[in-house]
Amino acid sequence: MTADRRPLVAANWKMNKTNTEAREFMQSFLPEAEGIAADVDIVVCPPYTALHTVTDLATGSRVRTGAQNMHEEDSGAFTGEVSAPMLLELGVEAVVLGHSERRQYFAETDAALARKVPRALHAGLLPILCVGETEAEREAGETERKLRHQVQSDLAAVDVARLPEVVIAYEPIWAIGTGKTATPEQAQAAIGFVRALVSDRDAAAAQDVRVLYGGSVDAGNAAELMALEDVDGALVGGASLDPDRFLSIAAAARP
Repeated sequence: MTADRRPLVAANWKMNKTNTEAREFMQSFLPEAEGIAADVDIVVCPPYTALHTVTDLATGSRVRTGAQNMHEEDSGAFTGEVSAPMLLELGVEAVVLGHSERRQYFAETDAALARKVPRALHAGLLPILCVGETEAEREAGETERKLRHQVQSDLAAVDVARLPEVVIAYEPIWAIGTGKTATPEQAQAAIGFVRALVSDRDAAAAQDVRVLYGGSVDAGNAAELMALEDVDGALVGGASLDPDRFLSIAAAARP
């Protein structure tokens, strides 16, 4: 992590927490998080049903709210989807795009993400773009090929001047929800490569873009991972469901 880039920690609750549970979490989390958020961008990404509650409680605090997905169109016959204007009306400020579970279970494509990322930027939302390889791809030596395809494809329609506004989360798919974590050497190598891919578009943007690590991040490994040169924070899954555990991770991101 470098002092030139402000660290960011995002909680991805996935399909967890009812509206009542989200309220209880925020009431416990917010008073303790405010001091940390002076130094670290903190984003909480609940399921859609809890977005209104989380944004309402976070209003006036330094904690931001993010959605877990977004359609690239503003409106239309897209049953079950949610658009940028709908998120903005609730006070949402960020959106996770291309999470591996969206890619794996719901056929999210790089072509769709190439439309979603610039749409989020145009709407004023902070896009957190997820990229990463499967265990089979890593074992086959295909990590860099997979990352190159995803980064180049998903950012293709983003203007160079706006590249620093995109947050990229490297999440080795084999480490998500498995308890496995990339070694510091693996994480640094992959994230350094992601930064190099952005540099292929623009060297200055590559120095400014924030790249997170995601994949079984917890309070025990957060400090070591976020001390790495090119790691600017974390996308946190299961450990973010507990306010105390997520607070510990957020605190570890302080410069």
